Amino acid sequence: MATVKPFKGVRPPKELVEQVESRPYDVLDSEEARAEAGNNEKSLYHIIKPEIDFPVGTSEYDPRVYEKAAENFRKFQDKGWLVQDSREHYYIYAQTMQGKTQYGLVVAAFVDDYMEGRIKKHELTRRDKEEDRMKHVRVNNANIEPVFFAYPDNKALNELIMRYAKTEPEYDFIAPVDGFRHQFWVVDSEADENTITEEFAKMDSLYIADGHHRSAAAALVGAEKQKQNPNHTGKEEYNYFMAVCFQASQLTILDYNRVVKDLNGLTSEQFLDALKKNFTVEDKGTEIYKPAKLHEFSLYLDEHWYSLEAKEGTYNNDDPIGVLDVDISSRLILDEILNIGDLRSSKRIDFVGGLRGLGELKRRVDNGEMRAALALYPVSMQQIMDIADSGKIMPPKATWFEPKLRSGLVIHKLDD
Repeated sequence: MATVKPFKGVRPPKELVEQVESRPYDVLDSEEARAEAGNNEKSLYHIIKPEIDFPVGTSEYDPRVYEKAAENFRKFQDKGWLVQDSREHYYIYAQTMQGKTQYGLVVAAFVDDYMEGRIKKHELTRRDKEEDRMKHVRVNNANIEPVFFAYPDNKALNELIMRYAKTEPEYDFIAPVDGFRHQFWVVDSEADENTITEEFAKMDSLYIADGHHRSAAAALVGAEKQKQNPNHTGKEEYNYFMAVCFQASQLTILDYNRVVKDLNGLTSEQFLDALKKNFTVEDKGTEIYKPAKLHEFSLYLDEHWYSLEAKEGTYNNDDPIGVLDVDISSRLILDEILNIGDLRSSKRIDFVGGLRGLGELKRRVDNGEMRAALALYPVSMQQIMDIADSGKIMPPKATWFEPKLRSGLVIHKLDD
């Protein structure tokens, strides 16, 4: 069973939310955060990217930067830019992108569920990135930003959410840059709170969709606090961390595409010939061509688009990893032909999220920065859940979720 609880959220007053809210810490660099924050002293970037309060070039891992995050978090509360709710609540968070809305429940998820595998992951995490986020959680004694979970579709929860969606939201704004709409409701009924808790308790598992490092960091800090407290009871707030949970069928996963710097010494003709061993190759001309189905790829090379369809026998439909297009392309193109084996460390490859469109792939090849581009059909949420259930790990750079969660709508303290 999945254990969740309501919590006393720390949030901006309604009239300040658009000054406080921000993009997540890991989708922009320090200088982009500095530019977006500008002269806005209320921007959450002062807490999640506090290096912007130091001279340009200051490392985001400088110990002073973590301390500045905590100082700014205290300042935001002292000035009333962030205010803690008087009692525990669940919250509902809706995001609308290109006419499609997805509704998430903001909950306090159970640390032990993560440590014992009931909160399932599909990606590897890096210890250095975990430690960075752990320092941020420790110094603030709070989950400043939520993690992004999926759960199997649930009729009772959907009906509850839709009932709130017909009411006036607490927050309702269009985010700058991407233009997506964000809405937020406070669940203010004890009966509704009980329904949410009970329905989650019926679920065998929750699934991390996005934010594996944040999930690991939040859970590990909670586990640390359990060990450090000689009077630990299991009821302390540090036993929980903040997550936004969406019904799996509502989530949008975009393609996550590849661009490569060279063809491993091959000419274009030699590269295309090598592809024919495992793919049916068809020249689609100069107009942008997008893959239309699983196991079909688009290649952009020398101002032409090609369809690459994986031949029967090159993948295993019974293997949740082997059937993935990210695995097929990694094995049979990037590794076998181009000798790019480690996608995490190779400097010969880069990755482009699908929100940028295939035009971005074309641009980066046409300007000479890259030699070729490969577009993939997006992974499905069902594939992700199947992999997580099997205990296996997806290849790197396999999923790109949009829209991203905005930060600063609500914060979870670990001591109250």
